Amino acid sequence: QVQLVESGGGSAQAGGSLRLSCAASGRTFSRFDMGWFRQAPGKEREFVAHITRCGATTNYADSVKGRFTISRDNAKNTVYLQMNSLKPEDTAVYYCAATIVVLSTTPDMYDYWGQGTQVTVSS
Repeated sequence: QVQLVESGGGSAQAGGSLRLSCAASGRTFSRFDMGWFRQAPGKEREFVAHITRCGATTNYADSVKGRFTISRDNAKNTVYLQMNSLKPEDTAVYYCAATIVVLSTTPDMYDYWGQGTQVTVSS
C-alpha cells in the first residue's frame, strides 16, 4: 500500500514557475514508477510526465516537453514536478500516481493516486 500526498500547487502568472511535490508513505517507494497527471474542468485526466523507479528514464506529454521536469528522490520518498514557462492551458488539478507497471503513461495502469493539487495560471 502506498499513500501519496501532493503539495506545491497554487496560482502563477503566464511565464512563471511552480514546483509540485508528492510525498509517499511506506518503504517501497523505489519499487514504483511514478507519474504526474492533470485534469482540467470538463476534460479527461491526461498524462503529464513519468519517471522510472530508479529515475533513469523520463517521459513527457508533448504539451509540456521542454517546460516541465520530473524528478525523484528515493531517499526522501518524494517525486517532483518542476513547471516552468507556465501557460494558462496548464491550469488543472495535478495528481501524482504510482504504478508497478514499467514505462506506463496510461492512467488505468496506475494503482495509487494522491488527492490532487490545484494549479491556476493566469494570462
